[in-house]
Amino acid sequence: MLVGLTGLIIPIFPGLLVIWLAELGYGLMVGFDTAGWIFFGLSTIFFAAGSVLDNVVMGRQAYKDGASILSILVALIFGILGNLVAPVIGGFIAAILALFLVEWMRRRDWRAAMTATRGWAVGCGWAVITRFIFGLLMIGSWIIWVLV
Repeated sequence: MLVGLTGLIIPIFPGLLVIWLAELGYGLMVGFDTAGWIFFGLSTIFFAAGSVLDNVVMGRQAYKDGASILSILVALIFGILGNLVAPVIGGFIAAILALFLVEWMRRRDWRAAMTATRGWAVGCGWAVITRFIFGLLMIGSWIIWVLV
């Protein structure tokens, strides 16, 4: 779970999934009683909500700063691919470059493309905070499960 929580700092690392899998592993090892199902279900809700909000927060700020839906989707795809090629920072760099290039090609205005790209970067920062909060909620749910 600590690996997952630490990994939440990396924009494309599936830290919430790692935490969820650790909780699932715990449940399989000790068994799922009523409290286990309740708290694991709560963690599953936190996992799903955090995963969705993460992407919404990243794209929303870029969209607010003028990025098109197409450029946001391209940035997400390149972010995933970049993380596979160069883990840790590759996804972030690939997403930023992809968003800038798509916006520049779309508008032919590098300042507008830069504004949208800056929005993406700010959104990534907020997404890290969002993921971290949901990761803490998941771990808190697991701690309560262990103590009950």
